[in-house]
Amino acid sequence: MPATVIVGAQWGDEGKGKIVDLLAQQSDLVCRYQGGPNAGHTIVVAGETYKIRQIPSGIVGGKRSAIGAGCVVDPAVLVAELDELEARGHRTEGLLVLSGNAHLIMPWHVALDGARERRLGRLQIGTTRRGIGPAYADKATRIGIRVQDLLDPKILRQKLELAVEEKNVWLERVYELEPFAVEEVVSTHLAFAERLGSYVADTSLLVDQALSAGEHVLFEGAQGTLLDLDHGTYPFVTSSSPIAAGAAVSFGIGPNRIDEILGVAKAYVTRVGEGPFPSEISGQENDRVRELGQEFGTVTGRERRCGWLDLVALRFAVRVNGITSLALTKLDVLSEFGELPVCVRYRLPGGTETEHFPAHQSDFHHCRPVFETLPGWQAEIGDDGLPHAASEYVAFVENALGVPVTLVGTGAARDRVLALR
Repeated sequence: MPATVIVGAQWGDEGKGKIVDLLAQQSDLVCRYQGGPNAGHTIVVAGETYKIRQIPSGIVGGKRSAIGAGCVVDPAVLVAELDELEARGHRTEGLLVLSGNAHLIMPWHVALDGARERRLGRLQIGTTRRGIGPAYADKATRIGIRVQDLLDPKILRQKLELAVEEKNVWLERVYELEPFAVEEVVSTHLAFAERLGSYVADTSLLVDQALSAGEHVLFEGAQGTLLDLDHGTYPFVTSSSPIAAGAAVSFGIGPNRIDEILGVAKAYVTRVGEGPFPSEISGQENDRVRELGQEFGTVTGRERRCGWLDLVALRFAVRVNGITSLALTKLDVLSEFGELPVCVRYRLPGGTETEHFPAHQSDFHHCRPVFETLPGWQAEIGDDGLPHAASEYVAFVENALGVPVTLVGTGAARDRVLALR
């Protein structure tokens, strides 16, 4: 289909980068539609590992790629990624397009993010401390600095002078941190402007023209549905909208231009940071799943919390995204287990059970998982198909959600994916 959205159907870290990289081979344009360098995608191609934070995953395959207006961009991270890719033999000039309307993550955003988390103590949200939230906050209060501001030195200086003056008050008087020097910030960002200027363009027009020409456009999300600012497990969420509808908003196209929505979910669940996690595994089995799946954050290196597959949360993701098919990643990680619990309902504080995600946060915070145990297969998954019990596991998910599973991930490399349909 000409326009496909890849969306995380859990708490992020579902393996979207690998699926995007795979499907990018049949696409003409790959678009990152929200988030910032807090979301890492790990891709393994021909034995080489790429850990990408800001640039769309399609760039590794030599595909035209775009960063939309809904993203926040750390210019230092972006320049470092461009330099690394070029040093490894990948062309970026003429392939990557950056929206002039995307907002910049400034150094004070990073400083404030870390300071606020430290101040919250045991009530902290568990951010990556990359400045994402403060950057989106400045965007919402209309005092943000955009990518296009880099292209006008006069406007850039004016905006930076005002911003530094205000942010230094917070840094010095509230958080007792060192202030930023205006001239140093101006000098640094003028250098970023020189490096990034040739990449800036109208990404809304770019996508519209591609779709009108019948080209295949792939929209790449970051994080996951349950981290959505409006629909996720607030306040333990990100600061943008990872759900599929965010793709249309970020790139300035109508929602009727989107044809397919592919949800990506692990065959189990992981979560980074704080917040409720009903199907979380305790004790040694948690450590076992983490080690088998190498569940450590791409950006932070933090240990991910691991849980058994949660069909209640996944059913919610299908609904709010309009998911038309699923990619189930890391099925091979479960091959070590003789029995596989799957959360099929939540038991609410009053004792009632539900298959639907609770609308009230107190119910979600205090609910308990109701598991149904499926047999494991305890056999290696090869390229010639799934073991019978693994096929039954996939069928169980399909029947519970009413959505076909079309792709199954069976390993880290790009080619370790089985197409079921």
